Amino acid sequence: MENSHKGGFPDRPKIIFMGTPDFAVPSLKALVKDGHKVLSVVTQPDRPKGRGRKLFPSPVKQVAQEFGIKILQPEKASDGQFCDTIHSLEPDLLIVVAFGQILKNNLLMIPRWGALNIHASLLPKYRGAAPIHWAILNNETKTGLTAMRMDEGLDTGPVLLQEEVVILEHETAGSLHDRLAGMSGDFIIKTLKGLAENRLKEMHQDPNGATYATKIDRGMSLIKWDRPANAISGLIRALDPWPGAFTTLEGKEIKLFSSRVTGKEARDAVPGRVAGQSEGVLLVETGKGLIEIMELQIPGKKRLPAGDFLRGFTLERETMLGS
Repeated sequence: MENSHKGGFPDRPKIIFMGTPDFAVPSLKALVKDGHKVLSVVTQPDRPKGRGRKLFPSPVKQVAQEFGIKILQPEKASDGQFCDTIHSLEPDLLIVVAFGQILKNNLLMIPRWGALNIHASLLPKYRGAAPIHWAILNNETKTGLTAMRMDEGLDTGPVLLQEEVVILEHETAGSLHDRLAGMSGDFIIKTLKGLAENRLKEMHQDPNGATYATKIDRGMSLIKWDRPANAISGLIRALDPWPGAFTTLEGKEIKLFSSRVTGKEARDAVPGRVAGQSEGVLLVETGKGLIEIMELQIPGKKRLPAGDFLRGFTLERETMLGS
């Protein structure tokens, strides 16, 4: 991390941690466990949740409360008044993990050593809000974690360290999220140690290799059965567990989870036609190839293994989904 200050990066920098969802929790826990001084945790304001719309704290706030760490919850983290608060704490470093707001230079430049971000992709691929979902959606074979020095751009800062992981054949966004989150604690400690030992060199990202992972929304969820089986499976797995890909049957929505492409081919295939059941999975014809569905859900009910679901919700052979 380049700087104009005398002396090297400290072994125990004074840290302000910025994060909100479950993904950021292992990083915060790792910093505390490793003995780092966390001056404050900055997280999003409590948000309404559930039928009663009761306000709930973020997962990161809950952990900060357990550790007795000072908590700040600004509506806009780059506002002048909030920046004054951060300045008064005299931090050495901001560490940002899935915080959920675009941060501006007036905040990023306050700490002596700037701001460090942990991002769930191998930058410059999949900059933006949903890198895990898009890696699954596009049937990538690998992804990972990137530690970078933050600037005002969208995940455009210089890379300090990367760790690659293989995406498993039938992996969902949920399972990949949990694997990367589980790695992130050790990864942040490794990054800080590398900086303190002056072993990490900044590498500027190649803008020609950049791709963008836009926010996932429910408008993506409808399955188009005329697409190839691998594209449909990628969609189902990318939207598992949220918001869930769905098809329709006589106007009713059915959510589909946990899918895989089979090696079988259907003669005279009709996209969306049920090809039958095999060993507790539902077989459906697509624009190219057959897809197996392992879990399904109807509105107001729990998601169930296909075998259990089909005992209570009949989907006969040659039923047309998407109707």
